[in-house]
Amino acid sequence: MNKMLPAFAWIFLTAISLFLLISSFQIINIDSPEAKNGVLDLRQWDFDKDGQVELTGEWEFYWSTHLAPEDFADSAKPQKTGLIKVPSVWNGYFRITTDGIITEISPSGARLLGYDSTDGLNGKDLVRDLCTSVEEGQKFQAELMEHGRVAHFEIRLKRRDGTTVFVEVMAHIVFDDSGRARGAEGMIRDISERKKSWEAQRRLEDQLVRARKMGALGLLAGGVAHDLNNVLSGVVAYPELLLLDLPADSSLKEPLKAIQSSGQRAVAIVQDLLTLAQRGVLQTEVLNLNSVISEYMISVEYQKFKQANPSVDMEVNLAPDLMNIRGSRIHLCKSTANLIANAAEAQPSGGKIHVSTANRYVDQAIYGYDTINEGDYTVLKVQDFGIGISSDDMERIFEPFFTKKAMGRSGTGLGMALVWGTIQDHNGYIHVNSTPGVGTTFELYLPATRETVRDDVEPINIDACLANGEKILIIDDINYQREIASCMLQKLGYATDAVASGEEAVEYIQNNEVDLIVLDMIMDPGIDGLETYRRINKLRPDQKAIIASGFSEGTRVKK
Repeated sequence: MNKMLPAFAWIFLTAISLFLLISSFQIINIDSPEAKNGVLDLRQWDFDKDGQVELTGEWEFYWSTHLAPEDFADSAKPQKTGLIKVPSVWNGYFRITTDGIITEISPSGARLLGYDSTDGLNGKDLVRDLCTSVEEGQKFQAELMEHGRVAHFEIRLKRRDGTTVFVEVMAHIVFDDSGRARGAEGMIRDISERKKSWEAQRRLEDQLVRARKMGALGLLAGGVAHDLNNVLSGVVAYPELLLLDLPADSSLKEPLKAIQSSGQRAVAIVQDLLTLAQRGVLQTEVLNLNSVISEYMISVEYQKFKQANPSVDMEVNLAPDLMNIRGSRIHLCKSTANLIANAAEAQPSGGKIHVSTANRYVDQAIYGYDTINEGDYTVLKVQDFGIGISSDDMERIFEPFFTKKAMGRSGTGLGMALVWGTIQDHNGYIHVNSTPGVGTTFELYLPATRETVRDDVEPINIDACLANGEKILIIDDINYQREIASCMLQKLGYATDAVASGEEAVEYIQNNEVDLIVLDMIMDPGIDGLETYRRINKLRPDQKAIIASGFSEGTRVKK
């Protein structure tokens, strides 16, 4: 079977294609006043939407899509034809004096700037009246005067309605017969869509780089924190156990409390590092952000904050009809505390901090530090009136240990990094507005939910933790961790045994019964916590177990 199209079909398709091509061009006849002696005067050319023109008639034309009419002869050889198509991506022609005053502009150039006619633009100062940035306009003039021409110069111009249009400019100096500069002329084209596309791509690339950087720092922090956590457990736990056994008037109490306090401060840093490392590991529930903030405002932590910052006034305004969210109460409380602490540090001589919540529907993307997508959000806003954040620092404010203050004088250096990680884990967004010397506003956008908050959760009674004849097996490869766990559980009345590996645990279970096993996830050398539990589970399918590990709840833990 012949698969070739019939000849008349090819003719038909060719005719249709030519019709569509020609219909997109502006037609200028050789006899029209816009084209004289075979030369098209771009000053009178009303560029069409497609930036293309079709000339009819037999005449000579010097091809160029980038230069002004006087430059045509230098750019290409003359052509003689009955039909010439001049493709162009330019939107308009302009001429200015040496002082930058507009003397001529094409009708399409005027329309690009929002004017119905060229009269509204003639006589305007290009730099002071049309450039959104005087510095940009002066740079354009300086390059033009220094080099005699500019090519692909990007600049922002003000439209008549106050909006901004990005344009690309190509221009050159025009000289009189004596060789003296009498002005400049050139072409402009609208590149706003291209700039928007480039800006969107740049934002995505910045967010990707930021996420990778934070991820790498999180992995580093996790490895360091896990080892430190093991070391510090002895520093914190042993003083507590010793204090329980000492008489009230013992002279050793104060030194032990000092050791314990130092260890707890170190633990706070380690816990922040672990939180940063364990991104994506959240125990979520339906909650109302107002309750999180209210609980923080009556907490011991907030009382300590007020004592440390007596000259800072707090103003709290919580929306009464705030929508619920799904999240981690402890992480959101920590983020709120970190933002408030950051706001206080931005006002070292005292000031005000405004904390508020609101419902917000985003109907179109908001571009800023994050790109906030359309949707319903619960928004937490923390505003200060302090020193502000410079544009150079804005990209780094959520990096771990980045600070403009003396290191070690305030917090752990991880507060803002934890805020970023928490909001990422909640599928939310951060919006930051800051003006140096005026203040900073942080807005956390958290996806709202129509689910309701559970009110039937009963508090845990400490008496329920006391032993009633139960026996617990502790499995950990670190000796002092086994000793600490055994001592603590024995204080609560439990009988304990401890082994140093998964293999020992399996052998122990073959010959002994226990009510509960507490096992570490990472044990080296030998089998890990998952494989240990699998083997024990085969021996005793109903065996209860608790996994205790400084690492996050990864795939093996969930298994």
